[in-house]
Amino acid sequence: MSHTYEYPRPAFTCDCVIFGYDGSDMKVLLIRRAHAPFAGLWALPGGFVNENEDLQTAALRELEEETGVKDVFVEQLYTVGTPGRDPRGWVVTVAYFALVNLHKHPAAGSDDADRAEWFPMSELPDNFAFDHADILKVAVERLKSKVRYQPLGFELLPEQFTLSQLQNLYESILGLSLNKRNFRTKFLKMNLLKSVERQKEVSHRPAQLYTFDEERYRELSAKGFNFEI
Repeated sequence: MSHTYEYPRPAFTCDCVIFGYDGSDMKVLLIRRAHAPFAGLWALPGGFVNENEDLQTAALRELEEETGVKDVFVEQLYTVGTPGRDPRGWVVTVAYFALVNLHKHPAAGSDDADRAEWFPMSELPDNFAFDHADILKVAVERLKSKVRYQPLGFELLPEQFTLSQLQNLYESILGLSLNKRNFRTKFLKMNLLKSVERQKEVSHRPAQLYTFDEERYRELSAKGFNFEI
């Protein structure tokens, strides 16, 4: 039996905040809109949810269609339904965010995007389409919070990394300087890093390389271990 009701129905979109790290700067993936509204302005990858389409499926589909980026794990950030946020009508958006290895995910504009680029967080556009600047701010604060209590940052590093690279990543995310000795001591005491070898073919003294021991982290977490930076 079909049902009707008198309440208006909003349209739904999904928008993606995709963070990457290039070894020195945190970056976010943006697209330049090819069509109205806000043609020519930069925005987060995203678009309308199709009828009977799962929200996360829609987010990943739009991300791939507009940027070519695929096979990423996204986490729901929050939902925005502020009146007037979209000039096309009443549109509610569900925002997602993800951390990816930037070098594994080159971006190229397609579909509704005439360009797709990785922007350094310190060099963002002055004007964003819709309310995407506000969505990005929420994602940045969520990232700063989560990275202190979950080992998310390792997804942005190469498989083997130095302690300096690890500290630079955390400083880039948190936007502050960390005491080198304290940072290294805290991480090494967690016993979550496995030493593998030293750097090769470098002009300076080779540094020790490490990998993140994900299996040990899961074992410790099951016993009540709290990751905290």
